[in-house]
Amino acid sequence: MRIHRARLLDGARAARDVAVIVDVYRAMTTAAVLLDCGVAELRLVEDPDEALALRRVGRVDLCAGEVDGRRPPGFDHGNSPSELIGAPVRGRRVALSTRAGVAGLAAARHARVRFGAALVTLTATATVVRESQPADVWLVAMGWAGRTPTPEDEACADLLEAALTGQAVNRGAVVRRIAATEESSKFGDPARPWFPAADRDLALRLDAHPFAIEVLEDADGLYAVARRPRTAEGPP
Repeated sequence: MRIHRARLLDGARAARDVAVIVDVYRAMTTAAVLLDCGVAELRLVEDPDEALALRRVGRVDLCAGEVDGRRPPGFDHGNSPSELIGAPVRGRRVALSTRAGVAGLAAARHARVRFGAALVTLTATATVVRESQPADVWLVAMGWAGRTPTPEDEACADLLEAALTGQAVNRGAVVRRIAATEESSKFGDPARPWFPAADRDLALRLDAHPFAIEVLEDADGLYAVARRPRTAEGPP
């Protein structure tokens, strides 16, 4: 298994074989929460207008997501795991649209298999990827809006690489370093209420969900499913 490190939208476009699109703050954390909350279907839609169109024709029931971190006009929910964890989403069809994680998954169209990843699905993602016995794995840290690298996505990719290769890492120390970054400090800032502190706290919960986020495609586009490992493994 060869591991390739990449970042941002260009890195996602370059990915082949197995692509793991990393977005800790917040798209893949949000996706994990939605799947754990029992949505009937989770569509991944790059364009916010397309998400609204799907709701308009009855293809989905709710739209969640962000543009520049904020809930787009007309959307039911933002890209906020703490908001969605208590929302009435069980049994409903949701379209998730974000500028980094979802856009990166769409850009990774040349990959044979696609996964979304965050700290909350770290071990399960590494286990599922390893079980698939890929020749090449691309770990793509998406950063802010797919344009600017951010420390939490780079650190999550580091931890995924360590898990895939069996390296011992002090995962708790890595999470503490992420929590101390400037990127983390925007959460809970009264001047930016669209970044609640609870979103940061949820996103930093290592292995909160025992499944990987596998991304599949049908005639309607991309959708996400929870894929559990065949074998239960703990952190390296």
